[in-house]
Order: sequence, then structure tokens, then C-alpha cells
Amino acid sequence: MSDNSGNSDKSEFQWGPATGIGSMPGGDAREAAKTVIGSFGDFPYLAELPARGPGADMTGRTIGMLVEVYAHVEPSGWRVSDRPGRDTRRARSWLGEDLDALEEFTQGYEGPLKVQAVGPWTLAAGLERRGGEAALGDPGAVRDLAASLTEGLRAHLADVRRRVPGAQVVLQLDEPSLTAVLRGHVRTASGYRTYRAVDRQLVESTLRDVIGGVTEVSEGPVIVHSCAPDVPIELLRRAGASGISLDFALLTERDEESIGEAVEGGTQLFAGIVPGTDAPLSDPAGSVMGVRTLWRRLGLNPGTLSESVVITPSCGLAGASPAYARAALAHCVRAARSLADNPE
Repeated sequence: MSDNSGNSDKSEFQWGPATGIGSMPGGDAREAAKTVIGSFGDFPYLAELPARGPGADMTGRTIGMLVEVYAHVEPSGWRVSDRPGRDTRRARSWLGEDLDALEEFTQGYEGPLKVQAVGPWTLAAGLERRGGEAALGDPGAVRDLAASLTEGLRAHLADVRRRVPGAQVVLQLDEPSLTAVLRGHVRTASGYRTYRAVDRQLVESTLRDVIGGVTEVSEGPVIVHSCAPDVPIELLRRAGASGISLDFALLTERDEESIGEAVEGGTQLFAGIVPGTDAPLSDPAGSVMGVRTLWRRLGLNPGTLSESVVITPSCGLAGASPAYARAALAHCVRAARSLADNPE
């Protein structure tokens, strides 16, 4: 599906018009799966429910997928352990519960299905070594973590394909800390200083290794999501991302130029246009007006909008009320329909 230059063959892979980012409010796996799959019949995703506690958060869930790397919860966050303990077991148990619910509500489903995990750099910024400092400060620890993540993701995707055999599984790597890693803005344990900025080539090669290692055995593409400002779009494309997911409201003029090049090169744009926390929702056509305007400004063919854009919330919905979360998902679907019906 991907040639590791960020180009996706749309003749082979059919993206759905709208999907979610990952997290949902509440703690009922079956209710979350029912809501997500009922909302996105063309592009459902595996919901995350961080309200259940440590291990259900996106970092803890990903730690539970790692191979031969374990961690436990400290007051400061997740810290490496010598062996799997209660927190790791709980993370794996909740993931299994969520997968069971997904499997139950996707019987007979055929089409794209998205699952999420924390990417290597956000994971390295958020996982502490035994001394309390982030793995980010030790290049060897980052390499080991990326290798473990790759193996864990391969096994996870294989499990999802077994459970939902008709699905084309899309992996979303969540990298909200990526810009901070590149700029040297990740704070140390003391909070008084920051880790040195990581070389862009190293960041890119590590991501390429993870994405390439996953796509070697996966039938689906890998996308990268960040709801932080200044997403490094060109870097992610070179690393092999087939799609880039971002908060559309945070785009700058420089970002727009990069998006134009990315879209023309075959990269899928996941446009986050619906607020992730309770807020008034405009009419669906108004919500995607900015996307239409961007297309015109870049001189892109309006007829490619529905092929090149997937509509999403701007970020996860864990902080939203259940009623708003349901409304936000439905709004994404209606906004995507408006985009397809009225591209001009």
C-alpha cells in the first residue's frame, strides 16, 4: 500500500469519508464500540477509553503492546520495569476487552478499520527510564523502544486481522510530542531544563524503520496523527506515512504549502475540523468550508476532495461528554457527505 515515500495507491486502498481519532469518554467498551461502529459504517476505529485509568490511556495501552519491554505507573508517569507487573497486565486486559467489543460489532465488516498506538518519539518522551529521566535522553533506549514497538505492533495488527478478517487495517501512530522532540522542548524530570533537540534525520529514520517494519507484514497503510501545531508534514511523508492527521484549525501558511505537495503526491489528509471537547457545532457545510477554501487557494482540483480528505474530530474525545462525543462523530459523517456532494 505504501512505497515508504508517503504515497498511497488509491486504486488499491479505499479510504472511508470520515472517522475518529481514538479516545472516547466513559469506560464501557461495548458501548464505545457500538457508538463508533454505528457512526462510521465506512471507516470505524478501535476506541480507547482512558477514563478507566492507567493502562487505558494511549501511552499505557501502547506499553502493553511492547515486546520484552515493561513498565509500571509512578506518580510522575510510566516507568520502565524489569518484568510485567499489575499495570502492564491491566493494560493488556483492557486492550483485549476493547478488541472483543470491536470483534462483536464488526461481524461481516469489510473495508478500512483504524487502530491507534503511540509513535516511537512520543513514547520515548513519555516513558521514564529507571532513574526517572525520559527514554528520549538515551539514544540506545530509543532504539530499543522503537524495535520493541515495531514487533508489538506487528503482533497487534495480526490479531486485529484475525478478529476482523474482512478489514483493511490502518495503523495510526499518535505523535503529539514530535514537534517538541524536534525543537528540544521536552522537559526533563526536574522541569528546569529540556532534552536536547533530536536531529531531524534520526527522527525520520526511526519513524521510517517503525513504519517500514509494520508495513512489511501489514496489508494496510500507516498514518501519523498530531493535534499539536507545526506538524512536520514533509518529514512524515519521507518517513513513509500514507496519511497525515492534524488539527485543521492550527494550519499555518507554510503548512498549507506542504499539504498541497503532500496531496498531489498521494498522501491522504485527515482533517480535524470538529472540536474535541463540548462546543457548539456549526452546520456540516460550514464545518468543511475551510477545507474547500484551502483547495481553491492551492489550485487543487475540487473533484479530488472526497478522494483525498478524511474528516475527523480535531483530537480525541476523552474530555467530551458522551452526548457531545456522539454528536461530534455524527457531525463528521455529515460534513464529509457535504464535502463530497458540494466540493466547489
